[in-house]
Amino acid sequence: MSANVELNERPPYDDILQEIADYVLNYEIESEEAWNTARNCLIDTLGCGLLALRFPECTKHLGPIVEGTTVPHGARVPGTQLRLDPVKAAWDIGCIVRWLDYNDTWLAAEWGHPSDNLGAILAVSDYLSQKRVASGLAPLTMRDVLEAMVMAHEIQGVLALENSFNRVGLDHVVLVKVASTAVVAKLHGADREQMLAALSHAWVDGQALRTYRHAPNAGSRKSWAAGDATSRAVRLVDIVTRGEMGVPGVLTAPGWGFYDVSFKGKSFRLQRPYGSYVMENVLFKISFPAEFHSQTACEAAVTLHPSVKDRLDEIDKIVITTHESAIRIISKQGELANPADRDHCLQYMTAVPLIFGDLVAEHYEDEFHSANPLIDELRGKMEVVEDTRYSEEYHDPDKRSIANALQVYFKDGSCTDKIEVEYPIGHRRRREEGIPVLEAKFRRNLETRFPKGRCDKIMSLCLDQKALEATPVNMFCELFVI
Repeated sequence: MSANVELNERPPYDDILQEIADYVLNYEIESEEAWNTARNCLIDTLGCGLLALRFPECTKHLGPIVEGTTVPHGARVPGTQLRLDPVKAAWDIGCIVRWLDYNDTWLAAEWGHPSDNLGAILAVSDYLSQKRVASGLAPLTMRDVLEAMVMAHEIQGVLALENSFNRVGLDHVVLVKVASTAVVAKLHGADREQMLAALSHAWVDGQALRTYRHAPNAGSRKSWAAGDATSRAVRLVDIVTRGEMGVPGVLTAPGWGFYDVSFKGKSFRLQRPYGSYVMENVLFKISFPAEFHSQTACEAAVTLHPSVKDRLDEIDKIVITTHESAIRIISKQGELANPADRDHCLQYMTAVPLIFGDLVAEHYEDEFHSANPLIDELRGKMEVVEDTRYSEEYHDPDKRSIANALQVYFKDGSCTDKIEVEYPIGHRRRREEGIPVLEAKFRRNLETRFPKGRCDKIMSLCLDQKALEATPVNMFCELFVI
């Protein structure tokens, strides 16, 4: 046989795909902590989406591709009157959820926001539930939604533990697409072959580059990239359920597979089997709409604010002690071009709470930045240094810290205390402290869109685990229509 002739033997589906499919089709979630955390994740994610509707740069993206389109059993976009096909609804929900960089986070070799998958999960569940009711069948319940959330979190998070897509220039939303594809296939009732085929197409797709998250190209695409990914998952599942074949060796095919083309020839490594670990350990952004590697720096800055607010003009230098990932991702010098650039700048996100005692979404807007030149003045006085212990404990699976420390030095030679925060309020180690604050955040976000009576009704349901799980998805989504 000629050496130039390829052996045309169709391989079995790659093991990575088979492990995901078997997990989604067969795993029983027994962890009460995972179910309860999923409920908290649901309300926090929806609240982030509601808050984003205050920003025209976000809402300009919402709505049907063709104006005036009417969709039978259209999926609802929370906080709006929109009823869309599930592909565009997933895009819109994913967009509003991620716009303010305020939903949950997972930090490992790869970073990401597992609740981004709610765009696909909620859109498809609402659409299917309405369709079932119209046919005289039982709708999906919110327990189905919570189960899909736990599984999507797990797939995205476990793949992220040992596999760094950012180091090959790819954005983490590839994992949103893969995780959403798996759980949406299950919601559609896909069999194992269909699920494997859909997962293979998620990897075949061209994947997003990270360039829109980094200087000098940081911009607002990072705020809708996950919506785009989650909507693509819905579309791929639709294609496969119509009978489209899969691509079994999508990852491992020599020369043509994902590993050789996009991952520098390396194979994925899995640190642990799929279960409910990620949902149990997920990080909530409770206090600040800011990239998560800066959350503890922001907490430290708020703590120092009373000590420096009357001495801002006396500051000589500010030292931020941090971990390697924060330095690589969000440490920036020079001009910041737009809100998306500012909410990924460690120095900016530290300077604002030092000056004002808080950090909110409006603090990233052009008007606010222009009116407060002191922010950039303080940025220019900042030194960012790595503590290797912080970097090591960031990756330690038993700690998963996101540590930052902050100290301010004055021109007269005096200085503040060094304020160290190793675990943000949204960390698993601070759940008891954090969940009441998370619930208050959700209430505030509800109040930006709904009258008091509706807010009370939604809060009552969402704080009752059993009642929420039993609620039909279509009835739940109806509560969020304005």
